[in-house]
Amino acid sequence: MFLGIDLGTSEVKLLLLADDHRIVATVGEKLTVSRPHPHWSEQDPAEWWSATGKAMAALRAKVPAEYSKIKSIGLSGQMHGATLLDAQDKVLRPAILWNDTRSAAECVELTARFPKLPDVSGNLAFPGFTAPKLVWVAKNEPEIFAKVASVLLPKDYLRMKLVGEKVSEMSDAAGTLWLDVAKRDWSDELLAATGLNRSHMPRLVEGSAISGKLLPALAAEWGLSSDVVVAGGGGDNAASAVGIGAVAPGDGFISLGTSGVLFVVTDRFRPNPQSAAHAFCHAVPGRWHQMSVILSAASCLSWVTRLVGAVSESALLDQMRALPQSALDSAPIFLPYLSGERTPHNDAEAQGVFFGLNHDTDAARLAYSVIEGVTFAITDGLAALQAAGTEVGRLSLVGGGSRSPEWAQLHATMLNTEVVTVEGSEAGGALGAARLAWLAAGGDEARVCTAPPTRTLFKPDAAQRARLLPRYERFKTLYPRVRDLFAR
Repeated sequence: MFLGIDLGTSEVKLLLLADDHRIVATVGEKLTVSRPHPHWSEQDPAEWWSATGKAMAALRAKVPAEYSKIKSIGLSGQMHGATLLDAQDKVLRPAILWNDTRSAAECVELTARFPKLPDVSGNLAFPGFTAPKLVWVAKNEPEIFAKVASVLLPKDYLRMKLVGEKVSEMSDAAGTLWLDVAKRDWSDELLAATGLNRSHMPRLVEGSAISGKLLPALAAEWGLSSDVVVAGGGGDNAASAVGIGAVAPGDGFISLGTSGVLFVVTDRFRPNPQSAAHAFCHAVPGRWHQMSVILSAASCLSWVTRLVGAVSESALLDQMRALPQSALDSAPIFLPYLSGERTPHNDAEAQGVFFGLNHDTDAARLAYSVIEGVTFAITDGLAALQAAGTEVGRLSLVGGGSRSPEWAQLHATMLNTEVVTVEGSEAGGALGAARLAWLAAGGDEARVCTAPPTRTLFKPDAAQRARLLPRYERFKTLYPRVRDLFAR
């Protein structure tokens, strides 16, 4: 048995995986987020550890026989969070999370200090990343910054409690802005730009490598063997990719959750920071990945459902399905920038737009405009990845938006590639973490990182593409024409 521990923002999720790929059991323990000021988002690391202990107890009670056979543990989790420890490994302040945006000014300052930052890190400096958070702490909480002896990412704080060592792995470390992503090693120059050095950083391993052994006292407390090893693991998106078998160059997935992600595996470091695309290490050795990110995806459908007073998202999509083709062709164009935008515009001031409203516009047409507009934004992201030389093969569709066959078909047609929905995609990073645990225990990648069974296959539709491309051209033209109005 292999255990995956996924430390999300809203819960700690545990998944127990058998060596025949059966998901034996899953359990979860909820977490809370503190927002003491506008733009702030924090969590208490002690709550992560407490929730993990409760989840372990629940898993043990649920499947005691299988639980006792755990051979290794893998970790995945929310990326970019800054967990600050003193010389005695005491937490100095609440962890600053990925969705905390207080450090926007520090991003500009950090880039000015080290202009080569995007080339080395593969990314622009965004407030979500870890390094700008430390610049903010140094400026606003100097007494805390002076005591910082170690900086750990959230899942790596859990690892320290598990194995007694400070260790990270490549995929999560790539999201700090301190990693030389091409070399898969800490960058002395990037660390120096934030007043830190290698002594503040954890040791690095690959995600499929052993990072340590479970502490004997903890193993006894949890009723596990003292020989249980802990794998390097992965950041949430990289672990999710391992969970759906996306480990070869060209493999990838589209995630339609609150935000939208297009994730593609590459065989080398392929940055394109000018288009606000991300280039990170993958959680398996010798591979990297690119991501384009839009900040509002399935959340746009939730928003328009509330806006028009529909009973549910599925009910609104049922109304949309009844529309004739002529209604789809004349529906408004939608810019889905309800929370600003990341790839390719890097514009925090961007806002949502319906363009082309008329007396025929109704709830069903707005629903279509929204799912089409999100698809167009993902298509923009693909163009940013292709500009860096990335080629895309078949893509899996995951997240809440994957429940809509119409949305899946739009993506297959606009991205001009096969799109599949797969069994077990809701397991997310926890399944990938369990698979990385399996690899660390000696599993063969070809056997472990298989693609889950396909639910539905969607192929590009040439006739649909011919209708959509003129609308996509209008979509691309619209943002540059209104961009300056957002800033005002």
